[in-house]
Amino acid sequence: MIPNASDALFWLEAHPNCLKGIGRGIERETLRIRPDGFLATTQHPKSFGSPLTHQWITTDFAEALLEFITPVYNDIDHLLTFLRDIHRYVSNELGDELMWPMSMPCKIHPNQKIQLAQYGSSYIGQMKTHYRQGLKNRYGALIQMISGIHYNFSLPLSFWKEWAGVYNLQDGKEAISEGYLQIIRNYYRLGWVIPYLFGASPAICPSFMNGRESTLPFERSQNDMLSLPYATSLRLSDLGYINRSESSLDITFNNLSEYISSLKTAIQTPSEEFVAMGIKDKNGNWLQLNTNILQIEDELYIPIRPKRMTLSGESQSDALQRRGIEYIEVRSLDINPFSPIGVESEQIRFLDMFLIWCALADSPSIDSMGLAFTRQNWNAVITEGRKFGQTINMDYGKTKYSISEIGHRLLHDLNRIAKTLDSLSQIPHYQHVCQHLKASFKNPDLTYSARFLHKLKSQGLKSTGLSLATKYRTQLSQEALEILNNHHFINEARRSRIFQKKIEIKDKRLYRLHEMKK
Repeated sequence: MIPNASDALFWLEAHPNCLKGIGRGIERETLRIRPDGFLATTQHPKSFGSPLTHQWITTDFAEALLEFITPVYNDIDHLLTFLRDIHRYVSNELGDELMWPMSMPCKIHPNQKIQLAQYGSSYIGQMKTHYRQGLKNRYGALIQMISGIHYNFSLPLSFWKEWAGVYNLQDGKEAISEGYLQIIRNYYRLGWVIPYLFGASPAICPSFMNGRESTLPFERSQNDMLSLPYATSLRLSDLGYINRSESSLDITFNNLSEYISSLKTAIQTPSEEFVAMGIKDKNGNWLQLNTNILQIEDELYIPIRPKRMTLSGESQSDALQRRGIEYIEVRSLDINPFSPIGVESEQIRFLDMFLIWCALADSPSIDSMGLAFTRQNWNAVITEGRKFGQTINMDYGKTKYSISEIGHRLLHDLNRIAKTLDSLSQIPHYQHVCQHLKASFKNPDLTYSARFLHKLKSQGLKSTGLSLATKYRTQLSQEALEILNNHHFINEARRSRIFQKKIEIKDKRLYRLHEMKK
């Protein structure tokens, strides 16, 4: 059935204080759109500062794709208020532009040129743009316009002290890293519950399929929308973020050294497809950074990743190798269209409980074949998760269980974790989440995707998106800032521009020195 966590849950109930100090951070992506619902063609607003060096407001793939980044906080309400402050400020600075409230892109003209994100003239700034040119040529620009929520999660040192006998971060880096890899393996096994409950991309605009083929049996609605009747998250399907060379990556999560070795191999191994593309065109324009399976480590598109804060000039894999895993990045959350900021506290609390459960439950090693098998379960939920009687294959297909049955058993364990977490605040927030989501496992019509698809079918994708974007802009722009104020944003924009300029001046000096030595 599901991994056993019974003994570990008894242990947790006896050590509730070990969960004090959970670290949480959020990254939210959103497209800027025009008042007519089409993609904005303007550059990243100058009033926001430099997207290369700004702490909170940057760009992802394109100039029109905003990304908001929060600091790490222990308090969920403070975290979400900070994120809301960013949205409030941006809403007032965008003029007549709006923020698209869905994961799958708005309508994009077939001939519209999507401008890649620009980061200035420095070496690192130019490389970031060239990397995005590579993404465009490898996977297509439209795929890169998909938005999501990334949730960064870390357990406190107090947990690792009690659970793994760790007394300081440096000496305990192996034990902590193994603990996070245990979370990742269990997330692969049962993480499909995230798109089942919170997936919110059951439909797409036909413009997204421009020039593309798919075997998915889409239904076309009268208001020009493509959907699947039981889909939960098309963002996570083969239409969305996947590496076409995933089968050749052979990346597993049984120990950190193997993970790092596999990742480094992927960024050093040429791909026949990308070798044929070349690095530059005949005019010397960049087509991609290199011809390897992955240009850089960030190109690894997986539902959850081990992470470590890096030092200047340090790669992610080197940071992991030297200091171990610091936190995990959950990448399976769609933009929540029912929230002005794309995510709600209910989702954060469920993720907290589920990730803690993943740390406690038995987590045997899992090979590449096992990971491929878990992907089949994910695909079943992503494309047909709300289908009546939908089952999940466990133990390499030896047994099948309904989603409802697995959800019921999982929530039984999560409710025990909820009581432990609630004991720290004396407020039953987590227990309320368990009780509320219990109904969604019994009735798929209560999931985010079902509720949103009903809205889309009645109003149309473009109309729904514009209506929500306008509603949220009005709501957010009328709210007062709570944690930050306008001076914080103005000063950060100024600081980011100065910092970018310093980087560019330093690069010019290094270039002159290099030329003088020739």
